[in-house]
Amino acid sequence: MAGVNLRFVLDPDLTPELHEQIIALWVDVTNAGGAVGFVAPVTAAEVRPIAEETFADITDGPDRLLVGYEGDRLVGILIIGDNRFHLKTHWRVLKRVMVHPDTQGRGHGAALMREAERIGRELGLAALHVTLRDGLGLGAFYGRLGYREVGRLPAALRLAPGDDRDEVFMWRDLGTEAS
Repeated sequence: MAGVNLRFVLDPDLTPELHEQIIALWVDVTNAGGAVGFVAPVTAAEVRPIAEETFADITDGPDRLLVGYEGDRLVGILIIGDNRFHLKTHWRVLKRVMVHPDTQGRGHGAALMREAERIGRELGLAALHVTLRDGLGLGAFYGRLGYREVGRLPAALRLAPGDDRDEVFMWRDLGTEAS
């Protein structure tokens, strides 16, 4: 995408400094209304236990971490999650897709997703899957990138009493190009 100048790193060394940068990003994204596993407001202390479990699945397990930098600043991440099931080795799920709120609208999210697709093709994958929280307009974003809705769980996500949202399943075949 024109104007997007991000440097991507797949499987960076998960140093204590990078841990803290990712946790700070996670807090900032959540507190700006992002759907990344929490409901605002959150603190680093609340995010840290889930983040540490996520880091362990990357360091010790089959998941992969993709980070995006603008200069030296971490501005986006996503996790390429292994399904951990032998009948699903031909596709991966993208988890914790995050772009820093103060950089949104500059094409970073689309660039991050396109880099994940490039990696998926390089790995010989047939498809990528992402879930989203309905009500935030994310379906349109992913749709522009070639993802299509393949299902939803009605009211599966309870943000607060009386605020239930659908969990939406999006699928991207890697054998075709986005229109």
